[in-house]
Amino acid sequence: MGDAVTRALERAWDWLSVTGLAIALWVIGAILVARLIGSVLEWFEHRVTRQRHDEDAIVLAEDAKHRRAVLQVIRWVAISLIAFIAGLRVLALLGVPVSGLIGPGAVIGAALGFGAQRVVQDVLAGFFVVTEKQYGYGDRVRLVLSGGAIAEGLVEDITLRATRLRSADGELITVPNGQVLEAVNRSRDWARAVVDITVGDDADLAAVNDQLTKSGEAFFADKRYAPLLLDAPVPLGVTEMGTDTYTVRVVARTQPGRQFDVSSALRGYLMADLRRADLGWQHDQPPAGREVE
Repeated sequence: MGDAVTRALERAWDWLSVTGLAIALWVIGAILVARLIGSVLEWFEHRVTRQRHDEDAIVLAEDAKHRRAVLQVIRWVAISLIAFIAGLRVLALLGVPVSGLIGPGAVIGAALGFGAQRVVQDVLAGFFVVTEKQYGYGDRVRLVLSGGAIAEGLVEDITLRATRLRSADGELITVPNGQVLEAVNRSRDWARAVVDITVGDDADLAAVNDQLTKSGEAFFADKRYAPLLLDAPVPLGVTEMGTDTYTVRVVARTQPGRQFDVSSALRGYLMADLRRADLGWQHDQPPAGREVE
């Protein structure tokens, strides 16, 4: 009895000192390599985006946003590849014939593929989001999802499986990429601020348009707002007629993501000029302009 126990302990020690140690080294090595790759990619990501934030860190340069998304994909693929290689080596050290797993693996893969169609759909959709540069980190987007739901906010993270948005209320929204039917990017290249001004039906529309044009040029020349604009705001004329009012629309091209700031400031600027010119501005207007991409 004692000899059997001794032999069992010796065999266990031999296995641990040879096979067990090799397995532990492979597992520890895989973890260390994965962490090293993650650290290197994180350092490179900070290096790429460090000097590309504006004052409020909302909008990144287009190339930096794309690089950040690509780095996220590289990290995911690299860690998955390391885990796969380490898993194969552990199976080989345990004496499991890898070639014999081809048949069962195909069956298990088919079952998993059938049961994880949504995950595969998310990953493929995420791949195209990144490669086609539909949106990136720091973009302000509006996503139309399956079932008609809408998610809107600032992109905080993109992976192959999901996109994370920060809403205006501070909520973190996680959206599976495969559920996105339509993506509206409000931070690509340029955006547009739209302000609707209501005047009375007795107002001289030609004088109103002339005053709005002059006010737009003055607004564009203002040092506080010039960095946010690509050109001077211009009136588009009457867009709506009420029973005793006209609605005149003014539009301006802005830097990506700054249309909301410009719209608010431009509305106050125009209203003040119309008051001074006594051109029939209506005091019962809604308090804020309408902003679109």
